Order: sequence, then structure tokens, then C-alpha cells
Amino acid sequence: MTKPIDIKVKPKYAMKLKKGYPLIEKEAIDHKKLLGDEGRLLKLVDERNTFIGIGYYGLQNKGIGWVISQKENEIINKAFFARKFQEAFEKRKALFADNDTTAFRVFNGEGDGLGGITIDYYDGFYMIQWYSKGIYCFREAIVDALCDSVDYKGIYEKKRFDQKGQYVEDDDFVTGERGTFPLIVKENGVNFAVYLNDGAMTGIFLDQREVRKAIRTRYSKGAEVLNMFSYTGAFSVNAALGGATMTTSVDVANRSRSKTLEQFAVNEVDGEKQQIVVDDVFQYFKYAARKGRVFDLVVLDPPSFAKTKKRTFSAAKDYTQLLQETIEITKNDGVIVASTNSSAFDMRRFKQFIQAACKETKTDYTILEEYRLPDDFQTTKLFPEGNYLKVVFIKIHSIVEMSVKPAFTVF
Repeated sequence: MTKPIDIKVKPKYAMKLKKGYPLIEKEAIDHKKLLGDEGRLLKLVDERNTFIGIGYYGLQNKGIGWVISQKENEIINKAFFARKFQEAFEKRKALFADNDTTAFRVFNGEGDGLGGITIDYYDGFYMIQWYSKGIYCFREAIVDALCDSVDYKGIYEKKRFDQKGQYVEDDDFVTGERGTFPLIVKENGVNFAVYLNDGAMTGIFLDQREVRKAIRTRYSKGAEVLNMFSYTGAFSVNAALGGATMTTSVDVANRSRSKTLEQFAVNEVDGEKQQIVVDDVFQYFKYAARKGRVFDLVVLDPPSFAKTKKRTFSAAKDYTQLLQETIEITKNDGVIVASTNSSAFDMRRFKQFIQAACKETKTDYTILEEYRLPDDFQTTKLFPEGNYLKVVFIKIHSIVEMSVKPAFTVF
């Protein structure tokens, strides 16, 4: 590894970094040309040349790099990465021993002391996700450290960076044996088909594990369930296994139907008896309202940003209006599972969205449960943005009939 170069940090940002904030923000440094190429190690100092931390230069949407050590003489090498991994794996011992759950996160970026990289476990296989060219420059040492730290069947990777900050399509296999896909993993006893070699996603979002269990064990029995932005239908599968009378899964992606049928099939549920709709999700709200369809349980888990031919959705700007339309198709005393992975606002603000939507629709409500990231998605209080997941179970009461204005502007 190259020797770190000294980089001065502006006073305002130096104070944050000294307190343990791990992100090197874009505005923290005056002359970015001094940083050199991505992957360069940085010795961060304040205006008085007092040591702050060792970081690396790596561009991603959150900033220009991460602080990875506050030890001035720390050597960043294979042994350093191995120590990080071993500490992280020790925290997940209980999950490794849980036969009912064979897919979870084993290393969560800055929450485990190394921003820009995550590692997930899938029944003996490991998936590394790289979020900048900067961290990818350490690939050889990181992969070697991982191989020495765990017993593994095979290791895969996904590069989530390029010049535009998007996913890089590439051969995802790294080392070990190549898996046979779909690989069937378990989550709280429920089966899921995953693919480690097929594009940006694997087929399941591991951060929703506890939410899916709650839906299956406490909210689905005898319920008619609507799963909006359904992806591969993981919430729908849990609802069906929990005793739902019917699930309706809605997603705009053409592959969502075949992928959802596959998830039902690996759990011995007849997917043909469930409703799977491939359509513009935003239009489906209007369709359901027009047809008078109402549901006992609605799962609302939109992306932070979405764009269709007619509409643009931003969770930070439009979630309140989306909830208004959801309330209109939820039965009285029904439950809405309001979820977002946007880091642009916190839980307090998210609850304000809920309050505003219920006020606008003249609806009383009760918050039943709240969820943040599960324990394997380690976070640090020093970087609250990293705890992005916010899920609130809302029970709807006393809906007063009224007309709801269209929630989105047509472009």
C-alpha cells in the first residue's frame, strides 16, 4: 500500500471528523486535485496539522471518501482488513448458527468501520459490493483477507460504480466454486430463490427480514394483501404463508411476474392462485380506487426515486401524497406498512409525512410497530444517515369518505 498523503480539512469538517463522523464530505477539502487518483490513502489533518484520521479517496454519491482509522500509524493492508472482518463476523455469530436463516449481511460498510463496501452471506457464498473505484483499488487485499477469514463455497462481487455512479455489468464471480442458480436460501424458515450472477440485484432485500416476519406472523391471517412496488414478491410470499386469503403484487418490471411466481413455487405456494400485476404502480392506485378495491393490509415500499413515462416520484417530496392514495384503498381498521429506504430524511420527518397524509384524508390512525435496520446491518450513531431504513405499521381508523386529489403531477 502507498504511504498516505497529508490533506488539510476545513475547520468545520475537521471537528465532525474528530468526533467520529466517517464520511469525507465533498466540501471538506479546498483543493481536490491534491487527492490524486481514487484509492489514494489520505492522512487527514486540521489547520494546525493535528492528526484526524486515515482515510481513502473514493467518489460516491455520499462524498469523496471515508475515514477508516483514527490511529496515526495504522498500516492499511491485508491484516487490517482481516481484523475488520473478524470483528464483524463475531457480531453475527448468532445468525451463522441459525439454521432457519441462511442469508444476511456480514459486513455493513461504515457501520463496521470500512465505508464503501458491504458483504452479504448466502448459504456458504459471499457477495461483496463495491461502491466506489476508490475502495475497489484495495480489492486484492480485501478479497485475500476475506478468504483467510471465513470458510466459503464461493465468492461473488457486484461493482456499483462507474462514471455516472451506476451499476457496472461484469462477470460477478471472484473465486471458489461457481454456484448453481437459483440458490435457495432461508429467512426465518421461508425459502427464497436468489441469483448472485444476474445483474445488480440478487432477488431479495436482506434489510427487510424482520418486517417480513412480522407480516407473516402477526398481520396476514385472513387478510387480503396488496404489495406495491413488489419486486420479486418477498412480502407477498410471507403474507401467503401467514394465511392471507389473497395477495396482489404490483410492479412495473416485466420480470416481476416470473420472479414472483418462482418465489411462491420454492415455498410450495401456487402462485397462479395469487394476483400478480405488471403495471405502472402509480396508475394502479387509481385503478383500484375506480374499481372499489380495498385491502386489509397494504405494503408500501417505493424506491427513493422512480420515474415512469408520465410521472416522477421522490420519497422526500411525494411520500405524503402516495400515502393519501394508499389510505383510499385501505379498509377501515386495515393496516398500511409504510416503508422507505431514503436517507434524505429521518424517522421523525417520516412520521410527519404519515401525520400529514392522515390529516389530509381526515383519517385517524394508530402506529402499531416501527422498524429500523436489523442488527446485521450494523450502523453507528456517529453517522445517522447510514440507518436509512424506516418502516411504520399504521392502523387506519374512521375513514371519512372524501375525494382525494391526484397525488402526482403528469409530465
